[in-house]
Order: sequence, then structure tokens, then C-alpha cells
Amino acid sequence: MVAMMEFKHLVIVKFKEGVVVEELTKGMEKLVSEIDAVKSFEWGEDIESLDVLRQGFTHAFFMTFSKKEDFAAFQSHPNHIEFSATFSAAIEKIVLLDFPSTLVKAPA
Repeated sequence: MVAMMEFKHLVIVKFKEGVVVEELTKGMEKLVSEIDAVKSFEWGEDIESLDVLRQGFTHAFFMTFSKKEDFAAFQSHPNHIEFSATFSAAIEKIVLLDFPSTLVKAPA
């Protein structure tokens, strides 16, 4: 059984030296709680990968939207636009992936 396609937003970052990451993660948590278009949000800090594989990236942020239009609404939301300026200023390197997903195995 394949579930209806959701839309995912994956952000992988390496923060600049001296950035207080906790402030940014709290800001991100506040942001997604204020925008109903975000279906779910999770984030984490890499603790297992080998440095050679990590390539300097340390944190991943993962959002789920019910549909692509909800992602578009999130991107254009004034709170997102405002927070993005702060977040972007703290980033040394970033990878963004935005994609419709196919659920192969549902969470238990």
C-alpha cells in the first residue's frame, strides 16, 4: 500500500563558528508552531557519521506538508521570511531538498 504523497522539506546545514545553535533551533520550533501549513517538524544533530562523510554538516531539519501548496504557503509566510534572514546569516554551508515523498513503510 502506498500512501498519498506528502511534500517534504529537508535542510542540512553547517553553522558558522560561534553560532548559538540552541537559539536557532528554538526559533525554528517557534516558527513551525505558528504556521499551520507545517504538518510535522523534526530536527537533529549528527553524532554518528564519520567526518569524511559528514563533509562539515552537523544539523538536519525535516518538515512535512500535506501537499506542495502547503509548502508554498509556508515559504511565503511573513514569519518564515523574517526567520529565514536570521537563519541564513548563521549558515556556512547548506543543502536544501524539497520533494514529494512516497511512503513505503508506515511508522509502527
